[in-house]
Amino acid sequence: MDLNLIPNIKHTDSGNFFLLAGPCAIESEEMAMEICEKVQKITDKLEIPFIFKGSFRKANRSRIDSFSGIGDIKALEILKKVGERFNVPTVTDIHESSDAALAANYVDVLQIPAFLVRQTNLVVAAAKTGKVVNLKKGQFMSPDAMKHAVQKVKDSGSEKAWITDRGTMFGYQDMIVDFRGIPEMQKYAPTILDITHSLQQPNQPGGVTGGKPELIETIAKAGIVVGVDGIFIETHPDPANAKSDGANMLKLDHLEDLLTKLVAIRKTINQF
Repeated sequence: MDLNLIPNIKHTDSGNFFLLAGPCAIESEEMAMEICEKVQKITDKLEIPFIFKGSFRKANRSRIDSFSGIGDIKALEILKKVGERFNVPTVTDIHESSDAALAANYVDVLQIPAFLVRQTNLVVAAAKTGKVVNLKKGQFMSPDAMKHAVQKVKDSGSEKAWITDRGTMFGYQDMIVDFRGIPEMQKYAPTILDITHSLQQPNQPGGVTGGKPELIETIAKAGIVVGVDGIFIETHPDPANAKSDGANMLKLDHLEDLLTKLVAIRKTINQF
C-alpha cells in the first residue's frame, strides 16, 4: 500500500522504514505533545515516515483495577490535536465494532489488537471506515493465517491493510519473534514489527505484564535486516511511571540513538 495515501505523512521517498511510535496509552495532553514533538524532530532529521501512536482506551487488562484510559472522547480529542499541531498522521487501537466509526473521526489508522484480530465484525467495521487497518498478528496465530485477516479487509471493499507482528507465545510467560514470518506476511500486506510488545512477559503472578526492554535494540536490528516495511515502538519519557506497559517501553531519550542505527542498517540493506 502506498504510504502517500495517508494524510500528512512525510519522507515517503527516503527509502527508510516507516515508524509507528508513541505511548502505550494517552495519559494527558501534555505528555502526548511532549512525546510527539520529540519523535517528530528525530524522524524529520533521519527522514523516517512517522505515525504517532496512542491508545485512547486499554480494554485488554489483566486486572480490573489496571489503568484503562482517561475517557474515550478526551483521549481521542488529544490524538486529533496532536495530529493537527504537528501535522502528522495518528493511529489508535479499537476493541469493539462501534469504536471503528468513532475513532475514524479522530485518527488516520485504526489498529486491531492481536487478541481480537480474528473478530470478523471488528475487522469489517474498521475496513468500512476507509481508514488504513493495522492488523496485529495474534500471539496464537501462524504468519500464514494472517492472510485471512487481510482478506476480510479486502472483502469489505478496502485495500488499506497492514500486518504487524508482535511476537508469538513461548510458554505461558514469554514471547518470541519468528523472523521467518516477516517475508511470509509481506506476501499479503505491508508488514510491521512491533518491537516493544514482542518483548512482553505476560501472565505475571502480580497481574502486571513484564518485559525485557534491554533487548529492544537487538530485536529492532534483526527486523530491519530481515526487511520489515515498518517498525512499531512504544516510548515514554519515564517508562517506570507509565500508566500502561511501562515494563517493555523504550525510554524516549534513547529513541534517537536507536533509530540512527536502524537507518544506517537500512541504508546498507538497500544496497543489495
